[in-house]
Amino acid sequence: MDTPKLLIDNPSRYINRELSWIRFNRHVLDEALDMSHPLLERVKFLAIFANNLDEFFMIRVSGLQRQLSKGVLKAPPDGMTPAQQLDAIRQQLLPELQAQDDCWHKELLPRLAEAGIVLHKYSDMSGPQKTAMHRFFVDEVFPVLTPLAFDSSHPFPFISNLSLNLAIIVRDQNRKEFFARVKVPTNLFSRLVRVPEPDGSTRSGDSIVHLVYLEEIIAAHLDMLFPGLETIASFPFRITRDADLEIEVDEASDLLTTVEEIMEQRARGKPVRIEVDCSMHDGICHMLESKLGVTESMLYRVGHPVGMADFMELMSLDRPELKDAPFLPSIPADLADDRDVFAAIRHHDILLYQPYDSFTPVVNFIRQAAHDPDVLAIKITLYRVGSNSPIVNALMEARENGKAVAALIELKARFDEENNIGWARALEHEGVHVVYGVVGLKVHAKLCMVVRREKDGIRRYMHLGTGNYNATTSRIYTDFGLLTCDREIGEDIANLFNFLTGYARIEHYIKLLVAPVTLRKVLIEKIDREIARQQDHGDGHLIFKMNALVDPACIAALYKASQAGVKVDLQVRGICCLRPGLPGISDNIRVTAIVGRFLEHARIYYFRNGGDEEVYLGSADIMPRNLDRRVEILFPVENPALRKAIIDTILPVQLGDNVKSRLMQPDGTYIRIVPGPSEESLNAQSWFVEHRGVWYDKFS
Repeated sequence: MDTPKLLIDNPSRYINRELSWIRFNRHVLDEALDMSHPLLERVKFLAIFANNLDEFFMIRVSGLQRQLSKGVLKAPPDGMTPAQQLDAIRQQLLPELQAQDDCWHKELLPRLAEAGIVLHKYSDMSGPQKTAMHRFFVDEVFPVLTPLAFDSSHPFPFISNLSLNLAIIVRDQNRKEFFARVKVPTNLFSRLVRVPEPDGSTRSGDSIVHLVYLEEIIAAHLDMLFPGLETIASFPFRITRDADLEIEVDEASDLLTTVEEIMEQRARGKPVRIEVDCSMHDGICHMLESKLGVTESMLYRVGHPVGMADFMELMSLDRPELKDAPFLPSIPADLADDRDVFAAIRHHDILLYQPYDSFTPVVNFIRQAAHDPDVLAIKITLYRVGSNSPIVNALMEARENGKAVAALIELKARFDEENNIGWARALEHEGVHVVYGVVGLKVHAKLCMVVRREKDGIRRYMHLGTGNYNATTSRIYTDFGLLTCDREIGEDIANLFNFLTGYARIEHYIKLLVAPVTLRKVLIEKIDREIARQQDHGDGHLIFKMNALVDPACIAALYKASQAGVKVDLQVRGICCLRPGLPGISDNIRVTAIVGRFLEHARIYYFRNGGDEEVYLGSADIMPRNLDRRVEILFPVENPALRKAIIDTILPVQLGDNVKSRLMQPDGTYIRIVPGPSEESLNAQSWFVEHRGVWYDKFS
């Protein structure tokens, strides 16, 4: 058996994390190609695929390019240098982009037209339609456009991150050609502009919806922007910039102001990708490369519309028959009809599984605390809150009612900084004690504690979750939440909040596994315990469900468990650097991934432990950033009925999915799992929708 040191140091045992992520995003694209989804849901997946790629370039590719420019030699566990990774990323992405193009032009665009959603090319529109769009351009679009020339007398204009632009060639009367750029104002107008009906309305109803690209409307009116010049050609393009700007908290006297400054810098980061229409002239491509200081390998020619993340707009169309059928989330009987949430929690722990369960009980937990005269204090961590947050409104109500309210708002939550700053200021205005984060760490744990005075003394009530306190994402992300008043968990959370808001340095927790203090250490100890059990009794079993598996030490521990004969079932939605099925190394490890209607976001860690089974839920994935650079928690599910529901119902359904599940191969690729000849189809997410609430039926 290889030692853990050899397992960690051998690059052949690891999948590169960037290439693994690209394979995950391919699963998203596969959902856009899946005809079992309603049509607009397929468009949604295509938009998500594009948006994911934008973030991948802004964060991961930009990081590799920085490493390359600085001559960084340290390689990740798989041994690939930054240059090798960048080359492999491009080679793996090119066929994916072609598949995206085929999906749009050959699949979705024709089917949208068949369904009465017609995306016109401007040149193909009828005379009345062009007249309407001309009026729209003259009255609304033209006044906000600023054409910018760039030549020897005009500096190259700044092009902001992810903005859609037109590169334009114009010619004067002397046949001299000039280059110009016009920014397409998608921040002011819809990218897909509704063409009015003959009566001037934009109703949908039973009528056909006619749409045209905003950039094509502008391109058709360039003569108004460049009077006296002949327009030779125009081409859409877009720049992606480095957005992974680290906040040096140690040096920031005012974190809020520092984050605001970082947000401004993000728009001006170094270019990391240029997307251009495949018809763009080589001369313009070379000019853009030269002016922006990028290499040819950073330019991507695409046949589909540039910036397809914008196509999420189509989900706003009132076409319910082209979307997933809605369902009414379940609510435990103990919490229905605004019943006393504290009495219910005193009776027994309550497990919620969103989106199959409603998020309303979580909101009511805080709202009832806000208005309960016996509640003294509320403490909460907020990571991605969303807009129009009922959670934040409830915290403000609590402060208005004289409760002591403390909120740790993680300002460093990437791409949610602006939203979190707004909520932080609003809460501070109401007198809430707001903490912006912890020096050197990102607070990712999802915790809320209510302190209540009762006849027998002070009691703590807690909500611990795997997902954010966000009412919007709770309808599309799968996440667990536990409501409990367990005394020892309460002590742990009180100590953790003291660390987060003060100077306490807690090295030991009774029941919680807390990163960066104990989580990795205890996780590996529990894996080692399973190995010992396997060696003595032959019944070792681990089931881990997470978003990402990257940490070398934990991967080595799982390899060691497999070598000892422990059965290891891993369900990893996204990045997985572990190679399953390697002879003598990971024969006993099976890795699956589910991508479907909802984003799999819950984390479950199961240890058979010789029949004395343990289940932990929490916010942490098995990645170095989660275990070393974030505050994370895993919490035990100790109520026997709830633990049994997870072990006997939820996990078997997840692992038994043969519709939306993929099986990972030793080389990092995946194959779709399909039902066997005598097997029934099982779509785990659909099963949970149909059987929502079974995890608390025992208490009914």
